[in-house]
This record gives sequence, structure tokens and C-alpha cells, in this order.
Amino acid sequence: MASKLSVKRGLNSRLNLFEEELEALVQEATLSAESPAMSLARGVLLSGGKRIRPLLAILCYEAAGGKDVNDVMNLALSSELIHTATLIHDDIYDQSRFRRGRPTIHSSHGLPHAIIAGDYLFALGFAKGGTYDLDVVDLIASGCTNVARGELQQFDHIGDLSTTPEDYYSIIDGKTVAPFATGAKCAALVAGASAEIADLMFDFGTEFGRAFQLVDDLLDLTGDSEMGKPKGTDVHEGKMTLPLIHALTTLHGTEREQLADVLNNFSDDRWNELHSLLEISNSLGYVEQLIRNHVDRSQEILSSLPQSEARDLMSEVALVSKKRRI
Repeated sequence: MASKLSVKRGLNSRLNLFEEELEALVQEATLSAESPAMSLARGVLLSGGKRIRPLLAILCYEAAGGKDVNDVMNLALSSELIHTATLIHDDIYDQSRFRRGRPTIHSSHGLPHAIIAGDYLFALGFAKGGTYDLDVVDLIASGCTNVARGELQQFDHIGDLSTTPEDYYSIIDGKTVAPFATGAKCAALVAGASAEIADLMFDFGTEFGRAFQLVDDLLDLTGDSEMGKPKGTDVHEGKMTLPLIHALTTLHGTEREQLADVLNNFSDDRWNELHSLLEISNSLGYVEQLIRNHVDRSQEILSSLPQSEARDLMSEVALVSKKRRI
């Protein structure tokens, strides 16, 4: 097992390479005809974030046998650019005022400018992904279309207390999991890996992405200022996350009626009431167990790959992501 110091160094070395490439891309665009659009988008693009998607693209490429990290850098850039584009558009329809500690583009520059900035980053991201072979481009497109499907499906279930766990997984497999899964498989294809290895990477991305989203669900209910996620955002917006779905399914009689009333008429002064009902149903514990299950399956998948530093780092990223501490 690698030491914490060696893991940190291994991850930081790859993240630093990516940040250099991203800053160079932004600088080049700022000095070109793209300057007005990049000037709008550069703040959120360079404001930090976990960079999980580009990091996994690099690690999956290396774990699949890739030798020259420069070959996968456009894929890493593509994943972050497209992800940031979706964040800008998310902020619009969520009416969020801040993102990563900065005013959102629509709150500081207006709705039309934010839409254009998101569209610009999406186009730029797809252009970077378009430098690869058609099978990779098709996978990137598939990931993007699944994000759209998942987001629309989530809209359909806003405030819907009859939402099932199957509905939930269908939603997150589109909007959150698909980019992880397709990105991991794309990285393996760029490395020239076999179809078997590429499929294993897809499966890893699926399990990782599901755990990632479930952690987000818990953060919304428990709050964690260090993670930059305000407490209760999803509850206020009527999004049906798995802890709430589980509680609605598990509770009966007056307790179920009380939970329905809390969710239908939620306000910050009902937090204690909500948490009490979630404790009775053990819904937070249930989701914590599911996170462990998904992470465990991701570890099993990795054990099928050849031993390498990158594989070990992927394992550490998956393990640490249970508490979102990278």
C-alpha cells in the first residue's frame, strides 16, 4: 500500500500537468478572437474545483497502458471544459448566486451571457475531444446526451414523492455517472487498450460515479462548508435524492405523512424534523452502505487490471472519495 505522501505526490504531479495545460489553453484563447467568450468563462474555469474528471482521464490512460500523458491531455481538457459548461447551465436553472466562492456568471453578467459562456465551453470541450478517433468521439457524445437525458428526467421528478430508487439511478446514471464511465473508457481507448480493458474502465467509472453522486446526496443533508456545497440545496429545490426516497419508502402511517409534509413545505426551521425522520428510517446509514458497496465494486474491478502506480492511485481516489477529501 502506498504511503499518504507518495499518493499525494502522485496525484499532484498529474494535477499540476493538467493545470498547466488548462492555463495555457485559457491564455491562448484570451489572446485570440475567442477573447470575449473566454473572458466570461475563465473565472469559473480557473477557480479550482476537484478536477476529478481530468485526473481520472489521466490515471485511466496510464493504468490502461498509455505511455505519453500528452496523448490524453486533450481528453482531460475536454472532460473539464464540458463539465464546467454544465455547471454554468446548472447554475442558471438552479438560480444559484455563487459557484466555487465566486458570483455565478448569470448573477454577475446576466442570463444571455451565461448561456453563451456555457455554450462556448461546451463547443471548446467537444473540439478537444474531436481530435481523437471516431469511437472516442462517439463515446464523448454519448456521455453528453446522457447528461441531457438525466437532467430532463430529474426535472420530471422535482417534488415527486413517488420517485422510486430505479428512477433515481436512471437519473444519476445519466447526469453524473455517464461522463465518468465514458471518460474512463475513452482514456483506455486512447491508450490503445483492448476492448476488455476498456470495458473494465467503463465499469469502474460507473461504480465510482454512483458513489460520487451518493456522497453528494449526503453532503446536501449534512452540510460541509469545506466541500463548497451549501446545506439543503437539493431539498429546497425539490430534488428527490436517494436518502429522501428511501425514507419515503420505509416510513409508514403518520411518520410518512409527516415526511411528505416536511418535503412539500420545507423551510430551514424544519431541519431537525427532517433529520429526525431520516434517523428513524436509517436512510443516511442506508446510503452510506450503498456508497461502500459501490466503492468496493470499483476496487474489485481495479484488481483485474495490471499492477501499476496509476491503478493504485485510482484505487486511492475511489477510497478517499467516500468522504470527498481530495
